[in-house]
Amino acid sequence: MPLEKTKKQVILEAAATLFRDRGYSATSMRDLAEAVDLKASSLYNHISGKEEMLKTICFQNAYRFHEELNRIETELLSTAEKIEQLVRFHIIMATEEVTSITSFNDEWRHLTEPDLSRFKELRKDYENRFKAIIESGIKDGTFKDIDPTILLHTILSSIRWVYNWYRTGRPITPTELAKEITTIVLSGINR
Repeated sequence: MPLEKTKKQVILEAAATLFRDRGYSATSMRDLAEAVDLKASSLYNHISGKEEMLKTICFQNAYRFHEELNRIETELLSTAEKIEQLVRFHIIMATEEVTSITSFNDEWRHLTEPDLSRFKELRKDYENRFKAIIESGIKDGTFKDIDPTILLHTILSSIRWVYNWYRTGRPITPTELAKEITTIVLSGINR
């Protein structure tokens, strides 16, 4: 039996949807209140403001990506399997958490200090660790000898479109989509 969502969870999901559909700047507290059937003044019983919602959405997703990366780094996997699992995780997140991932990918720039710097540090750390796996694959001969920074950004760019395109009801499941994209990515970088 699924747990009932708290009012704050419902508000965060509505905020993520509005940020995706309208953008962070164009979403007002009144819009959000209407989306969750509350008076605008009542929202403040659950949240401190719009930026708190964006911060929560962005950092929850950042921590999820880091948790998965931590798991993958500690598994006894080949470098190709690690890249495959990372790409698969990105795709699953993009298909299952569409509204949150949109905020995470596009709206994070609206965070203010010190949260903006902290979020950028988390992104940079994630990218550096992802790149280290690529470098390891180049060093062990699994991947082509291509600049690892170019490979990293090519891989990430090759999956960023998924959250905009994928909607439930597509004739392909998230698992099938992940398999096809990882096949394309790995065939492009494997020796």
